[in-house]
Amino acid sequence: MAATIRSSLRDPRLFQIATLTCLLVYGAARLDFEVRPLVVLTILATALGAQLVLAGVFRRSTVELRSALISTLSLCLLLRTTTPGVAAFAAAAAIASKFTLRIHNKHLFNPTAFGLAVVLATADNAWISAGQWGTAPLAGLWIAGIGSLVIRRAHRSDITWAFLGSYLVLLFGRSWWLGDPIAIGMHHISSGAFLIFAFFMISDPRTTPDARAGRILFAAAVAATAFTLRFGFYQTNALLWSLLACAPMVPLLDRWLPADRYQWISAQLADQPDPTDGETHDETNEELGAVLPGLGAAT
Repeated sequence: MAATIRSSLRDPRLFQIATLTCLLVYGAARLDFEVRPLVVLTILATALGAQLVLAGVFRRSTVELRSALISTLSLCLLLRTTTPGVAAFAAAAAIASKFTLRIHNKHLFNPTAFGLAVVLATADNAWISAGQWGTAPLAGLWIAGIGSLVIRRAHRSDITWAFLGSYLVLLFGRSWWLGDPIAIGMHHISSGAFLIFAFFMISDPRTTPDARAGRILFAAAVAATAFTLRFGFYQTNALLWSLLACAPMVPLLDRWLPADRYQWISAQLADQPDPTDGETHDETNEELGAVLPGLGAAT
């Protein structure tokens, strides 16, 4: 029992939850995020309630509230609305997508990204604040630091660095072509929103390719799409839409470049036999979730 508890504590989702909670508290206390307590409570109650109900409907062996809590915190960080009903709709859509939009037992879309996209497309009083994190260098370094720890624990640092490298090549190549000063390019990558996307959102193990080569190709495609949407079509939430647009690539890359499927610590433990009764438990794989940008995250 003690060994099982210690192993469960190594689950990177716990570190993700702690990190997102700290970011939310820091943003509300120091950066004056427009986070209404009623909206936060609505997102929390709806997401956790939907996870409980749908886990029963789809007969999952475990509920995995950690996964729903990550989506909850991500939405609280990114979604801005004055209407609790809109917040509830976003949370319900995010959780429902995890159970219904699946290919080969993987989420087709990042749940937080999907929930945000649904309300942005259907509600007039919902938005993502791209400038809420500011561009302070220290804040950016802090977000990048804790973000790097998260992706390292989830074994997805390769996709983050591939995305950053691809996007920086395009960004600074554009600056060189136009003769713009380097400071303009640095302004784009120093925002907290951009760093949250790079370190928390695109690295979700449940919505990224299984093989390292596939993750690198996927990251380059997301970077190229985001760059095109941002500077070719002037889309404010280019990172969000690029991640959703490139999501269907993942099952194709998994088929083309097969590799072992990532499992959370708790899923690995669930596959091990219980010495007290000799039975095994069904494997469950749930999403890391994140904070999405305003990007605009978490994702």
